[in-house]
Amino acid sequence: MCAYILGIESSCDDTSAAVLHHTRVLANIIANQQVHEKFGGVVPELASRAHQQNIIPVIATALQVANIHKKQLDAVAYTRGPGLLGSLLVGSSFAKALAMSLGIPLIETDHMEAHILAHFITDEEVRPVPAFPFLCLTVSGGHTQIVVVKDYFDMEIIGKTIDDAAGEAFDKAAKIMGLPYPGGPLIDKLAKEGDPNRFRFSEPQIAGLDYSFSGLKTSILYFLRDELRKNDQFIENNKADLCASIQHTIVGILMKKLEKASEVTGIQQIAIAGGVSANSGLRQAMLQKSSESAWKVFIPKMSYSTDNAAMIGVAGYFKYLEKKFASQDMAPYARQSGR
Repeated sequence: MCAYILGIESSCDDTSAAVLHHTRVLANIIANQQVHEKFGGVVPELASRAHQQNIIPVIATALQVANIHKKQLDAVAYTRGPGLLGSLLVGSSFAKALAMSLGIPLIETDHMEAHILAHFITDEEVRPVPAFPFLCLTVSGGHTQIVVVKDYFDMEIIGKTIDDAAGEAFDKAAKIMGLPYPGGPLIDKLAKEGDPNRFRFSEPQIAGLDYSFSGLKTSILYFLRDELRKNDQFIENNKADLCASIQHTIVGILMKKLEKASEVTGIQQIAIAGGVSANSGLRQAMLQKSSESAWKVFIPKMSYSTDNAAMIGVAGYFKYLEKKFASQDMAPYARQSGR
């Protein structure tokens, strides 16, 4: 079915709009918010205000880059949740108003489902897509999940974090070390220069397929506290090795559960998704596992790993095919369990 879909993403601090023709991306525009850097994390009120400033120019730019008029759109897809409520309200309100003014269907999407469906985006770069069923490790600043993906919208979470997410562990470790926000990408950059086996940190002993990262954060905090008492330049003198060791530990925790999930389910088509899927250590671990086993690994293009509207657009397209349209009275939700 021929369709032009406008995707709108505003779940956290990035305002993004994308135009897709079927699953093919014609434009994917993202406006970042620098205002949060001096606070060391996202400030919800500032984020929602920045979305209000960014959303019109971002959508206008997406339509311009895609070289289509808004009247050519067949549907508007938006992120309903999970995320920051204030940020979600900006995106959902604009999407509802635009769809109503154009007389076209409105499509709500789940942010985490959209991360997974990003694997089905097509553009100028030809990439293989996973076949159902496949396992997907979705890792971000707010979520860490192992999902059995049986169909585009038939997904079962078989493992999740019981406390903190992997992305939060990266950012909190960076903050403890005095690195600027966002710390996760900086740890990844510095880790490339360090020894991943230099320092050891305690790993959680959680039964089943669930994750836990709060204990690891505490282990890093106490380790650095003790070392700084001996040498106040310890972090500065060992920054690269610390980053490499922290990243090695987090990636190892993620991979062990994912390997266990593959054994339990018998599924060997394995994908990763979410912001932390951009981490070079995790990507390399996936590729190495693929070379050593029967795993067929799917890693998203870097531009579709972090929050973006192209993934919202492709999720919207698959819902458009099934005529799964949203009503104007649907409210956004902050947590996935709130659906």
